Amino acid sequence: MSSLSRRAFFIGASLTGLGFGLASCVTDSAAIKPVVVASADPATLPAMPVDGRPTDEIMQPEQPLTPDGKYDYKVIYGQMTDGKFVVPAVDTKRIGPQFLRAEVEYPTGEPAGTIIVDPHAHYLYYVMGNGRAMRYGVSVGKQGFGWSGTAEIHYKREWPDWYPPKEMIARRPDLRPSLSQLQSGVGVRGGPRNPITGRAMYLWQNNKDTLYRIHGTNEPYSIGRNASSGCIRMVIQDAIDLYKRAPLGGRVVVLGPGQSEA
Repeated sequence: MSSLSRRAFFIGASLTGLGFGLASCVTDSAAIKPVVVASADPATLPAMPVDGRPTDEIMQPEQPLTPDGKYDYKVIYGQMTDGKFVVPAVDTKRIGPQFLRAEVEYPTGEPAGTIIVDPHAHYLYYVMGNGRAMRYGVSVGKQGFGWSGTAEIHYKREWPDWYPPKEMIARRPDLRPSLSQLQSGVGVRGGPRNPITGRAMYLWQNNKDTLYRIHGTNEPYSIGRNASSGCIRMVIQDAIDLYKRAPLGGRVVVLGPGQSEA
């Protein structure tokens, strides 16, 4: 079977739906320590939907290059200011080189603007068209929290508040000191110390919130591992890059067991 037909088969087979269990977007273990951030947490930025973009206007942000034409990862993953917050630099030597952002060949029948997640390989592909995709390393759900299927990006948020479900708080009593009463309930105010960090894309299916997200993480060295409770986690710099590309209403496909090409 050709690469294209094989991938088309995988994607078609993934139309099995997402689970609607109470997911959360933080490591379900205290073993991985968050990176120390370089800023305090001022008031959260407004959590407003971002206007959608038609598919013919999808952004393809330019990538910093070295003099010899390779991706300049010192710049890509360097410290950056984003709104009121400082995003700390990431030590790329602590992340497998295969999980660093890269444009790759990726033939698929999916249209440009589609996100395809391969949890087994710990990759997220953003389909750029013409057989190309931007590939990012991700952290995915631990056994028992993983999911597969299709969804759409219903909302996009910058530095959102995070509201862990009661089940997560019961499993992680160490979270309680960071919780406070916010506008929509008990949670963690948006900022670098928030597990969702700088960007979040909220996945819905059939007009219902799946409770799963694609978002940044302040635990960048968990990338390439099964460490979350179902959500797709990215290095903050990568989440910001993807956020610029992915349109509201964009299709998201998460490959299930046996569908990975890893």
